[in-house]
Amino acid sequence: MLKKLVALAAFTTFTTGPAMADTLDDVVDRGTLRCGVVLDFPPIGYRDANNEPAGFDVEYCNDLAAALEVEAEILPLTWAERLPVIVTGRADVVFGATSDSLERARTVGFSIPYAIYYAQGVVNADSGIETFEDIRGKRVAAAIGTVPEQEWLKIAAEWGEEGNYQGYQSENEVFLAVAQGKADIGITTNTAVLPITQQYETVLAGPRMPWTTDYTSVVGKRQDVTWLNFLNLFVTHQARSGRYQELWGKYVGGETPELRIPGVMY
Repeated sequence: MLKKLVALAAFTTFTTGPAMADTLDDVVDRGTLRCGVVLDFPPIGYRDANNEPAGFDVEYCNDLAAALEVEAEILPLTWAERLPVIVTGRADVVFGATSDSLERARTVGFSIPYAIYYAQGVVNADSGIETFEDIRGKRVAAAIGTVPEQEWLKIAAEWGEEGNYQGYQSENEVFLAVAQGKADIGITTNTAVLPITQQYETVLAGPRMPWTTDYTSVVGKRQDVTWLNFLNLFVTHQARSGRYQELWGKYVGGETPELRIPGVMY
């Protein structure tokens, strides 16, 4: 009899416990996918001539919504907002060139990588910067809360040049500071260099930064394993169908980066 009571209590506890988060069901039931994108990161995320969201990440939002048979609601974000909107529940997912660091994974969940970048500078035409070593003594700018900022501050500390650093809320502000000569170099990703140098006559392509390749992932709630599994499958299908390659060619051009790390199976 005692065993029956214990079993019944355990069953009752299991069936009446708190419901786990299930973003997948929530999105389908709601009929909309709230998708966060950084829109000052051309050609990955930007506003077109009609002020409408556009770019590689926006297309991925629309593709994910289509796969779920719901409408996409694009939420414009700053770099610093990418994680908080997931933690607070304002967004269901973020496509925002977010590096999958172990530190960040303590706060949010990550899919397998969906895009790969490396860091590169854009320089003022009068800065005299051609190589990485030329940056010593120069005014350096980056967007707050980004990997380029975090990695550059480590180097600045080694060089004793923290005072030469300028942090901005958006990459557009970084590029404008470089164009106007307020900063000598702005650190961004390789995908942003061509459109920015075409936009500003006073801005040139600068040197590549020495830190490692930046693997970026789709961001979702850390606790929602079902949703993260779905996002993993979505990323896989984008590559398997050729859609990833198509969109990379459309917005970035050149060779499509390999999403797999040799020796690691995704």
